Amino acid sequence: MSAGDSPHRAKVITVSDGVHHGSRVDTGGAAVAEYLASHGFEVEATIVIPDGADVVAAALTQMCSGFAGVVVTTGGTGFGPRDQTPEGTAAVIEREAPGLAEAMRAISPFGRLSRGRSGTVGDCIVVNLPGSPTGAVEQLGAVIDVLGHAVDLIVGRPSGH
Repeated sequence: MSAGDSPHRAKVITVSDGVHHGSRVDTGGAAVAEYLASHGFEVEATIVIPDGADVVAAALTQMCSGFAGVVVTTGGTGFGPRDQTPEGTAAVIEREAPGLAEAMRAISPFGRLSRGRSGTVGDCIVVNLPGSPTGAVEQLGAVIDVLGHAVDLIVGRPSGH
């Protein structure tokens, strides 16, 4: 992106029963929003929702509607009984982006435990990250360099390729 270009846009969805109910602090969502901003993304919205596939699907649908950019979820990608973010994501994504999910999982041994998905919803690229701030930022770091380009391709901006 050249200096005259507007920044890419992003939204962050924290998926956590504990954060939603006020018994935990949202460190994962805050870390992801800060990381996105430090890499030139304009973070336009952050929300917290409880775990559950239907809640995740509804939040993604809402956050992607009329939006062109990156929508990142943090939390709910593991093996816990309420970890259903990938299932909610699968219900709404139109095209899978398996290369992103594979790159994120390959970043560390714990990354291989993530069931996160990536794909497109309208003019958005959706990326599921783990809830741990360290894991979320590590996995986001594995793909941050291509997310803006992915959005450019989705919305038909000239990409130089």
